[in-house]
Amino acid sequence: MLEMVRSEAKNKEEALNKGLLELNVRADEVYYYFEETEGGLFKGKKYTCVMVTKYAIKEYIKEFLNDLAYKMGTKFNVEVMTSEVGFSVTIVTDDSAVLIGKDGKTLNSIQTILRQSLKKYGNFDFRVNLDIGNYKARREKRIAQEIKKICREVLKTKIDVKLDPMNSYERRIVHNVVSNYDNLISESEGEGVNRHTVIKYKEN
Repeated sequence: MLEMVRSEAKNKEEALNKGLLELNVRADEVYYYFEETEGGLFKGKKYTCVMVTKYAIKEYIKEFLNDLAYKMGTKFNVEVMTSEVGFSVTIVTDDSAVLIGKDGKTLNSIQTILRQSLKKYGNFDFRVNLDIGNYKARREKRIAQEIKKICREVLKTKIDVKLDPMNSYERRIVHNVVSNYDNLISESEGEGVNRHTVIKYKEN
């Protein structure tokens, strides 16, 4: 259970400060968002600050994944680090191959389940990135190397290249690599499982 604090006031700043005071934390130690309520006759708007500490989220992630491990009949260690945009979660286990699955499908499913479990608590603006045995880090490096080769080929031939379908995480890697080339652009096309990226040459 993720514990949250809701503080109400006549303006956002006051609502935020009330929540921080109740939790006895600084603003950089929490995630929060505001809910706005229209006042009744002769009453102004009211603002509710919904707040949760980063520490509480980290503990929730650990508890959620450890419970999932128990239900799956396995054991693993969970490490959670705070990143610039959210949380970086690493699972350390002897069953890496099973938990990663073919092409990372099981890993992606676990990440989706974790994200959905957090979403039910509110509209907090943070991301959760889950990795197992550095699988994503190694895959990101491999994809980046392959895309660099394709980029050099497109620059040489000036012929667009349509890549195989990828998930949003992999497409983001492609876009980041291509953005380093002045004469190239990348565009995502297609829907659902057929969503893919096209690397295109562009004149200055």
